[in-house]
Amino acid sequence: MTENNSVRLTQYSHGAGCGCKISPKVLNAILAECKTEFPDPMLLVGNSTLDDAAVYDIGNNQVIISTTDFFMPIVDDPYDFGGIASVNAISDIFAMGGTPLMAVAILCWPVNKLSSEIAGQVIEGAKQACARAGIAIAGGHSIDGPEPIFGLAVTGIAQKDQIRLNCAATEGCELYLTKPLGIGILSTAQKQGILKEEDRQTARNLMLTINILGKELGKLPEVKAMTDVTGFGLLGHLIEMCEGSKLSAEIVSASVPKIKNIDFYMEHKTFPGGTFRNFDSYGHKVSPMNDDQKHLFCDPQTSGGLLVAVIPEGKEKFLGIAARYGLQPESFGVMKSRGAFVVNVL
Repeated sequence: MTENNSVRLTQYSHGAGCGCKISPKVLNAILAECKTEFPDPMLLVGNSTLDDAAVYDIGNNQVIISTTDFFMPIVDDPYDFGGIASVNAISDIFAMGGTPLMAVAILCWPVNKLSSEIAGQVIEGAKQACARAGIAIAGGHSIDGPEPIFGLAVTGIAQKDQIRLNCAATEGCELYLTKPLGIGILSTAQKQGILKEEDRQTARNLMLTINILGKELGKLPEVKAMTDVTGFGLLGHLIEMCEGSKLSAEIVSASVPKIKNIDFYMEHKTFPGGTFRNFDSYGHKVSPMNDDQKHLFCDPQTSGGLLVAVIPEGKEKFLGIAARYGLQPESFGVMKSRGAFVVNVL
């Protein structure tokens, strides 16, 4: 879908995409106030971990996966906004090793500022993205609000023994990322009016790429842990994986994939506010970094790639599945025994 020149959705919201997320520090403070828990032995994954979705045991080695995700516009085109928000929400199912079944939509729309026709285009973009993932939007809920917000609640299914958590990595696991970093930097460049058309298309295509290989990776016992990289940036989600697995990680800065031409925008300092909120939340857990490393590794991603921890013996199987989806990821780090820092950046 070409860019809709009649409206700039990003001008109607204070945030953009997953950069809207509440920072890890503030989120932890909010959750600390929540005291009530309902014990349910069939709830296999809930609030006790920092996984991408909830998992419920329905018997016969089958589980239901449930997730929700929504945000403000990260692009101006309404079709693309709906598609990206949908791909981002569905990714949580794939990050758990599951297969999505259906979705319901979440829409907040400033009806006195933006027409219902534009909202319809957002929904149509979402339906197109869901169709590519093999599911329907089965319903939803909408409200009138001050800023445009869209997302999905998604239900998925998996075999119990194929669920992949973000807290089950083992020492020696090699780390892979299936999409390059830099989406937050490019989205900020767009809001500042300096994003080149070539790079806008690159960002658009990356955010609309579905992490569908996750359902195949869940079938590999050599894949020990998996999550997707979104608003907390690479380091935020890697720290969650490390702390949940009671390990540390060592990453090689030069091996971390980054979007082509991203250095140009880093020189122009198009860094979203979420980058600095992220670093403020978890920077003390990471070895000293230079500014470029900090700005890239804390950059909030929208519809980012899968972060996968694979034991060395499973490398060829993992790369074989990735190749079938047109990907050639390279290892950028390894899980190690717990050290002075949760993540050591080389």
